[in-house]
Amino acid sequence: MKPIYTNFFKNNDSKDPIEKALNNIPIFENLSSKETGYLKRLVHIRDFKKDETIFKKLAPAEGMYIILKGKIKILEPESNVIFANLSSGDFFGELALLDDEPRSATAIAIVQSNLIGFFRTDLLTLIMRYPDLGNKILLNLSRVLGERLRRTNQELLKKK
Repeated sequence: MKPIYTNFFKNNDSKDPIEKALNNIPIFENLSSKETGYLKRLVHIRDFKKDETIFKKLAPAEGMYIILKGKIKILEPESNVIFANLSSGDFFGELALLDDEPRSATAIAIVQSNLIGFFRTDLLTLIMRYPDLGNKILLNLSRVLGERLRRTNQELLKKK
């Protein structure tokens, strides 16, 4: 039974896990709670079993994923080179929001995983319905991709 009176002065950080995950992703940074609410209505929750493929290399790219719970590996399937091991709070596949080039790697659930999917069609819907929100996300996405490109360049320079 819920109490009749609550302490309104107590910091009650009872955000649901989806909202919390969205707020912690740089692509969705600095969104108001109202904007996060619009976004939350468009995302998709997906469950993957251990060793289940999320997407395969060369498959059509449709969108990005945020790991709510679990572990994912991103790899090159022919050589088995692992590009990344990701866990709760990480995100991947964001380039698919901008172009429809095939996937450049394969993503596989290492353990049973719960993911949030945000797809290009969702972004296009946001841009049409809420242009300011769509522009915020696109600017944040550009910043994230620029940072990843800079890091890749630095890594390549280290190997010379």
